[in-house]
Amino acid sequence: MCGIVGYAGEQQASSLLMDSLKRLEYRGYDSAGIATFHEKNIVVWRASGKLVNLQNMINGEPIPGTVGIGHTRWATHGEPTEVNAHPHRSGHLVLVHNGIIENYVELKQNLVGDGYVFQSETDSEVVAHLIHRWMGRGYLFQEAVRLGLKDLMGSYAIVMLSEDAPGVLVAARAGCPLVVGLGDAEFFIASDIPAILHHTRKVIFLEDGEICTVENSQISITNLAGAICEKAPIHINWTPGMAEKAGYRHFMLKEIHEQPQAILHTIMGQYNPEYGEALLPDLGISTGVICNLERLWMVACGTSWHSALIGKYLIETVAKLPVHVELGSEFRHRNSLLTKGDVVIGVSQSGETADTLAGTRAAIVDGAHVIALCNSLGSTMTREANGVLYTHAGPEIGVASTKAFMGQVAAFYLLALFLGRTRGVLLPADGVRWCRNLVGIVPQIAHILANEQEIEAIAAKYYRHSNALYLGRGLNFPIALEGALKLKEISYIHAEGYAAGEMKHGPIALIDRQMPVVVLAPRDHLYDKMVSTVREVKARNGLVVAIVTEGDDIIGSLADDVYRIPDADPMFTPFLTVAPLQLLAYHIATLRGTDVDQPRNLAKSVTVE
Repeated sequence: MCGIVGYAGEQQASSLLMDSLKRLEYRGYDSAGIATFHEKNIVVWRASGKLVNLQNMINGEPIPGTVGIGHTRWATHGEPTEVNAHPHRSGHLVLVHNGIIENYVELKQNLVGDGYVFQSETDSEVVAHLIHRWMGRGYLFQEAVRLGLKDLMGSYAIVMLSEDAPGVLVAARAGCPLVVGLGDAEFFIASDIPAILHHTRKVIFLEDGEICTVENSQISITNLAGAICEKAPIHINWTPGMAEKAGYRHFMLKEIHEQPQAILHTIMGQYNPEYGEALLPDLGISTGVICNLERLWMVACGTSWHSALIGKYLIETVAKLPVHVELGSEFRHRNSLLTKGDVVIGVSQSGETADTLAGTRAAIVDGAHVIALCNSLGSTMTREANGVLYTHAGPEIGVASTKAFMGQVAAFYLLALFLGRTRGVLLPADGVRWCRNLVGIVPQIAHILANEQEIEAIAAKYYRHSNALYLGRGLNFPIALEGALKLKEISYIHAEGYAAGEMKHGPIALIDRQMPVVVLAPRDHLYDKMVSTVREVKARNGLVVAIVTEGDDIIGSLADDVYRIPDADPMFTPFLTVAPLQLLAYHIATLRGTDVDQPRNLAKSVTVE
């Protein structure tokens, strides 16, 4: 969840570190700090709150040094105070850490017994003291790191400096992402690619249990046993401009408007409109296995779980294949009855989501074929999986996911097409029509985004309310869940998504003149049911905001406010219903004055359980 950066080269490290940390602000954090090495000494600066507090602290103070580390912290152990902020020091050693050390209590007790005094409440300080103790026993810096890491249980991404090893930068990971950027006689380390994208696009992804040492303008990578690991750099094709606001007020708004391109980038080159087929060779699964599959599993969290629910509906409808959708946080802690030969799809924007990773790893152990549906090239999940399906939505900076969700949904439409055609249950003519509809939805989304002011006007009427209910059926039930999630994530309004048919089984008790009810009612086979739902809400004086198909006069005459989406094949309406809900949440949040891109208590990549 936190942000890590490191630099070793010929430039002044402090300004590079601060710039890189700013590019990681989207991950969520509540304190920050940097440390630089200069003339045998390491200088540490830390501050609680936003990076501006750290910047104000160091303004006007010379911070020399061409080697340094930086960190933005999201509190897990201890409050978001300066004393709990990173970097942490133990003697001559300074360290930044992401992740959670599960056995830190036992380690701390042992270290206290050896005379170590703890300054913070964090589990991270344990790591610093642990490595320092090995150095005190006569081991060189790199060897002490290797020995100290062997005592850790849990997850970590760590970058370290030591005054006893001038100019040396050591990084290691287990369960948390860490990437090494290669420049011209300089090296960058970060927990996520956008932090270093302005400096290099040539990177090496560290694997679990690997240690990277930067020394004398060279790097070496070893495992915990000390063996050399040969790793080839990967070229990242994102441009720095893809992670800038491009004139938009917030990253989230920019990313909402990038969704037509996100869909196109996801499907380009992966479908054949002439034959009505999807081309997904990287799934790593044979035709025979697909034809004989009895069920499919999906593991995901949050917004990705909502996209997986859409995927379930599509695949069961088009490919006639039963699908189990599992929450990552629950999946590995129960008897799932997963059997050898099952196919499991892990869905994650970052490919580093801890709960989802735990689920896919458990599936691999059980002998399942794991496919990563992911937006991040080279992420842990994509490297560990047997196959991949990339969404190609580009970097998503806003914490509340929008275009990554749209990319996932587009990928599921491709996957449903692929499975349906491969299993022989979707006719070629139907496949051609499927491809035509998938491409045709793009300009319709663009039309919705071009008329954003209509949603903004609706937001102005409802932003003062404290609660909201979202209702949908069929394919649009997951969209109701997603719409409610977006609203509560960024506006802090309590919102719940429900299957509309369930309203009378409890939520109807909440409906009164103060309860806005957002109803998703495109023209499909469940439309008449949604008309009845609207009548039930209005009979109890509820406020109805209806998302309907253009030309709708029935619900349009009943609702308090109406937004009309373009007419489309009912199977493709999720693309069109989710866009206005994203805009509604965004404009309500801005009217309430919340931090849209970095909502409180949330982080972009949830790498702890």
